Amino acid sequence: MESSPPRRARPLLCGALAAVVVLAGTVHGTSRAHRAAGTVSSSSAAASGSASPPAGEEAAVERVARPTVDRDALLARALRAVDVPDGARLSVGVLDLASGESATYGTGAFDTASVVKVDILCALLLRAQDAGRGLTAAERADAAAMIEHSDNASASRLWRAIGGAAGLEAANQRFGLTGTDGGDGMLWGLTRTTAADRLRLLRQVFGEDSELGAASRAYMRTLMGRIAEGQRWGVSAAADGSGWALKNGWLPRTATGLWDVNSVGRVTAGGRELLVAVLSDRHTTQARGISVVEAAAVAAVSVFSGDDGAAD
Repeated sequence: MESSPPRRARPLLCGALAAVVVLAGTVHGTSRAHRAAGTVSSSSAAASGSASPPAGEEAAVERVARPTVDRDALLARALRAVDVPDGARLSVGVLDLASGESATYGTGAFDTASVVKVDILCALLLRAQDAGRGLTAAERADAAAMIEHSDNASASRLWRAIGGAAGLEAANQRFGLTGTDGGDGMLWGLTRTTAADRLRLLRQVFGEDSELGAASRAYMRTLMGRIAEGQRWGVSAAADGSGWALKNGWLPRTATGLWDVNSVGRVTAGGRELLVAVLSDRHTTQARGISVVEAAAVAAVSVFSGDDGAAD
């Protein structure tokens, strides 16, 4: 028969059993603690980017982190560096084709001078589209001379072809222009316009949502990219290399002897496609006006190309 264990062994056995109980409780508690810690850890991981946040949370964070940029204010600030002579006026517009964001500076209407030639050709192309035809050989010759070389006789022939100011304004209404009035009679260079309207027209040429068909837009872009050597000033000063297409306008006013100097077009800068319009008047010389227009174009493009230091 098995003998009973000695009395001194019982405390040891009881102690061992108690240790087992305590150990089991510890394991159980540790398991619960780990489960609770796992919940916290998942939240921390999500906050650190190691796990995806709940649906909609990322967008909310994005909205908080990316405040709206006041581009008009940035443009006004950038243009402070431009030395505009006393008595001269300046108005500027810039638009990012990819985002649709834009900024404008200055108020009032300006003489277009020869930048209206873009309007004239757009109106002619729209009329041809409506009639289901292409441009005639004569129209194409005049269009090339008018845009590439700023030939005035060609512009006058095409001004008549579109029906003068009435025809221009009918086309501009379809293009969404609201502040452009055609010049009286044959005075197409005295058409009045705003920087905002220049951006609207440029978007018809260089954007995709346009009254002009793809072939008409491509034709306009080609001509504006082949400007004669001596006329490659203006907004092109803000482009990276040869990434530009433009039309300039310059006109001495006989009543005052002061100059209107304008430039409109598309430039590539900082990896962006930007539409830029600079209108100015009351310059003492054409050269002085060109200097102001180019400085203003560079300042305007800096608002979107990252040179201004603002978050996009």
